[in-house]
Amino acid sequence: MEALHIYQNNYLIVFVFLFLGVLLPIVAIFLGKLLRPYKPIDEKYTTYESGIEPFHDSRVQFNVRYYMFGLMFVIFDIETVFLYPWAVAYDKLGIFALIEMLIFVFMLVIGLAYAWKKKVLKWI
Repeated sequence: MEALHIYQNNYLIVFVFLFLGVLLPIVAIFLGKLLRPYKPIDEKYTTYESGIEPFHDSRVQFNVRYYMFGLMFVIFDIETVFLYPWAVAYDKLGIFALIEMLIFVFMLVIGLAYAWKKKVLKWI
């Protein structure tokens, strides 16, 4: 009966999982550093490009606007992910779900207008 009382305390179970969730990654990182082979040689640190030695810097600078276009694409792609289940179950949801979705789309339109005003969508 005493063991049953321990399992009824939900905070104890949460604490145990939290403790293990913090402890296990720390132990894994520490043991990984102790057990891995460490033999540094210069060849391991060179860039490998199809067997050819690199002859110039491989980093290329991109304009920040490309990242902004990518971010805008992700935002509106997620919008369609939210719109699809709503459109499939529209008949069952009723007018309340329609109003909620219109508010959601309106908020995204406000975000699009803000991005347009800040000239984020202007191609170089």
